[in-house]
Amino acid sequence: MRLLARLLINAVALWLTTLIVAGVTVVPFAPGGTLETVLTYLLVAAIFGIVNAVVGNLIRVVAFPLYILTLGLISLIVNGLLLLLVAWLSGLLGFGLVVETFWWGVLGALVLGLISWLIGIILRPVIGKRDRR
Repeated sequence: MRLLARLLINAVALWLTTLIVAGVTVVPFAPGGTLETVLTYLLVAAIFGIVNAVVGNLIRVVAFPLYILTLGLISLIVNGLLLLLVAWLSGLLGFGLVVETFWWGVLGALVLGLISWLIGIILRPVIGKRDRR
């Protein structure tokens, strides 16, 4: 349940990020209607989640001294690079995220992180409840 909720939160945050940040767009996997666009956002959010979980955590562990040295500001650069990696991976599949430049990636990662954090806070009471049987 939490994994599906996290995927939906990231997909909505990615959609809002593409509306706010001009240099970040999503190209649907097939021309057409809303279903193709929604599926593309969900697929890109899944790719982003996997990249962030695997590569992002590895980078955070290896670059821990840089995080301390820069008081965490290096995380903006790392998150921008991870967003560019997601754009590259989804581009290999022929659809997905398009980031114009590195700095658009940094701004997009910042906005994406803030929006997903806000949505997570709003939905935490709903997601956090467990079934009591």
